[in-house]
Amino acid sequence: MWCFRWWILSFIFGQLYIYYARAAWPLPNMSSIQLLGLFADDANTSESTEFSVHSCAVFKAALVLSRQYNIKIDGEFIGWQAAQTGENAIGALRSTCQAVTTVNIIGIVGPAYSREASIIAAFAHSDNIPAISYAATEHDLSDRNVYPNFYRTVTSDAAVTLPIVKLFTRYNWTSCIMIYQNDEFGSGGMEVISNAFSENNLIISKFIVFDIATQHIRGVLKDILSTTPTRIIIVWADDYHTSLILQIALNFDVLGPYFTGILSSKVSFNSFNQTMYTKLIGMLILEPIIGSVVNTPFNTTLLNAAYQIWEQYEPETFPGPTKVDYYALFVFDATWTLIQSLQQLCSTYTNSSSPCISIVNNSFCFDRHLLNATSFLNTISTTEFLGVSGPVKFSDNVTDRIDGIYYVIRNIQPSTNNIELVPVLQWSHSDNWKTYTQADVIIWPGNTLIPPTGFTGLKGINLRICIIESMPFIIRTDIIEQNQTKLSGYVPDLINLLQTRMGFIPYIIYPPTNQTYDGLIKAVATSIYDVAIGDITVTAKRREIVDFSTSIFENSLRIIVRQTKTVHIDLLSYLRPFSLNLWLILLICLVYAAVLLCILERPNNEALQNRSIISSSGMSMWYSIGTIMGYGADFHVQTAAGRLLTIGLYLLSLVLVATYTANLASDLTISKSKDSISGIDDIKNGKISFSRIGILVESSVEDYYLREISEGVRNYYPMKTQNELFNSLLNNLIDASISDISAIEYYTNNVYCNLTFVGKDFAPSSYGIAYPKQWLYGKDLDVIILSLRESGVLDDLKEKWFDKNVCQDSSSSYVSTSINMEQMSGLFVTFGLISILSLVLFISKKIICYIRLSKKISTLKEFFNSTPSQ
Repeated sequence: MWCFRWWILSFIFGQLYIYYARAAWPLPNMSSIQLLGLFADDANTSESTEFSVHSCAVFKAALVLSRQYNIKIDGEFIGWQAAQTGENAIGALRSTCQAVTTVNIIGIVGPAYSREASIIAAFAHSDNIPAISYAATEHDLSDRNVYPNFYRTVTSDAAVTLPIVKLFTRYNWTSCIMIYQNDEFGSGGMEVISNAFSENNLIISKFIVFDIATQHIRGVLKDILSTTPTRIIIVWADDYHTSLILQIALNFDVLGPYFTGILSSKVSFNSFNQTMYTKLIGMLILEPIIGSVVNTPFNTTLLNAAYQIWEQYEPETFPGPTKVDYYALFVFDATWTLIQSLQQLCSTYTNSSSPCISIVNNSFCFDRHLLNATSFLNTISTTEFLGVSGPVKFSDNVTDRIDGIYYVIRNIQPSTNNIELVPVLQWSHSDNWKTYTQADVIIWPGNTLIPPTGFTGLKGINLRICIIESMPFIIRTDIIEQNQTKLSGYVPDLINLLQTRMGFIPYIIYPPTNQTYDGLIKAVATSIYDVAIGDITVTAKRREIVDFSTSIFENSLRIIVRQTKTVHIDLLSYLRPFSLNLWLILLICLVYAAVLLCILERPNNEALQNRSIISSSGMSMWYSIGTIMGYGADFHVQTAAGRLLTIGLYLLSLVLVATYTANLASDLTISKSKDSISGIDDIKNGKISFSRIGILVESSVEDYYLREISEGVRNYYPMKTQNELFNSLLNNLIDASISDISAIEYYTNNVYCNLTFVGKDFAPSSYGIAYPKQWLYGKDLDVIILSLRESGVLDDLKEKWFDKNVCQDSSSSYVSTSINMEQMSGLFVTFGLISILSLVLFISKKIICYIRLSKKISTLKEFFNSTPSQ
């Protein structure tokens, strides 16, 4: 029994000896010049974390290494103080104040968390000593004006926004949900990521707060996630709170395969039940890393020396070179920055009688300060060296490290030991993401190699679709016997196609009968409806409050009028090209030329000789008319004077015939459209009264009219519906209207056969599906519509509903240029009159000849009767 007790006692003393022998670091307080290291333990527990243990060990190793390198400040080695902060600002401040009061602290390494760093940075400024954090990433800490004594060897949250944006771009994700802890770290990360997303047209659809005081999510996580279609979740929290958040998500079963998580901190799997490991597969962990991970330069000499010291003095905590926490290496570089800066600063004091480090001592910790701090801080800002995490370099403008910025994404993947973290993507400086190695693949939630789309899509979602009845886009038929309403047309067919492709459940909503198109857009913007589909024109004004899909129908505007069948008959229309005075002058010229020709040619021209004066005058008139008309006469002039006169007649012919022909064509064309309009220019020029132009109120046509025609004046005839507009045309309440070409073509071909459209198309536009701003399903909807267009389905729908033509006798869609019989009736009447005159002339000559013959016969009879018979 005594032997057993002796053995137990020996064992206990042996273990105590081993423990203290292994933890026998050199005494830290052998020097009056010391650095303070602030390290965090797990909240609500007395056990140190791997993060804290590794950081503290490397901090000490750096200072021991400075002794091995014989780095002295004012003839002394640099000592250290290490303190735990309890992961809260007051704990960090208490530990710092206690250390500063007892020893000469000339620099602080830490603290770890952003919620502690703002307090410690302010304290460091008060005591005029530098503080270099190794893990505080909150963006506001970058402001050099606010925190002049603060630095950090870890990258800020602002630097990580670009890698996150590029990650979303890489996989075509457009939205996410963000869960963040409510402290400086979480709120700062939320702010910078939100700003970066906004600048790159990405969306954070939900912000979910994890309360670190109550350690619960505000609200019911499952209910929050079920109300949004996005399936990418960014968790912005430290490692401890990330584990709590994941446990809550596991309890609600809202992780894999339904959601893809992107974590900002590495977590330990030991805190989760192994039966839940499959739910974690596919998650991504984004963390800052050291240069060795991405094969960039780092100081292997310092790193190996630090590991040797650690393993020598604290072997029980040394995990091996490949398992050291990355943040511990940021601790080493923070410590070595202070050591290098002190050495450089004090090298300038070698020939000086005053010490390079001078501290004003006071029993109150806030009243102690470093006298030559300005030179010390300037030295830190200009210090550059190759650290164990990569190149270390600072700036006078910001507190951030400006070199050696690297990130890695680790993927939780299945393995023989349940799950493991596998590095799959790496980021170096401003480069894009690239695979960690060529052989690496990402296992996504659900054990698939196919990247998630980022949202569930519309499958199974009730979609409130508002429509406005407008043939042939939407034709509504009430079936009284069945008490049902049947929809047909272009839009219902399109909705069916979209439903087949996207899987949503359509809930059709009919707006009030007095609903305008602009009112419909406002209803979508205020989420009364999810989408609005119909002949809705995309305009800049509407895009200010809603978004539109890609075009579902190409459109333009056209003018619609009544068909005019009555033609005003003007028997003298062919004489209109010349004025009455010109015709009279032309007649005088003809008579003058005939008389002059008769005088000049009668003595010498056989065609005029042996004729009476009247006959010669008629032949001369015939010659003048024929020459002016360009056809000539059946005899030729014989004298030089006659030929010269003929030249004058040719000149008249050359000009008058050409002028008459041109003016006649112009007059006939004008006469065809004298009582109508030919296009939009006639409306702009006021050819018809503006009050006789019908416009659909609160429509894109009204916007066009006010913008392009009336300069904002509402001087038109207002209409509320298309049927009212068409009926007003037929009832002569208006003379013209502006409407969409799609509606005009259908109505004039199938409903209102007495209406037609004139002029050319103008103001090209398109119809689109209206949905709220930043609607999460917009991109998916665009892709489906584009695929329908490329496959010709939309063209088939257009042919089906717009190629019908019931009004077979309706006028064509353009103004005919052909000349009607009525327009040329006067010419034919004139020809008829001339032909009648020629017939009268012929008959009169026959009668005269008959009379003359009768007189001759009578004379002969009298002669024979008066002569005695032989």
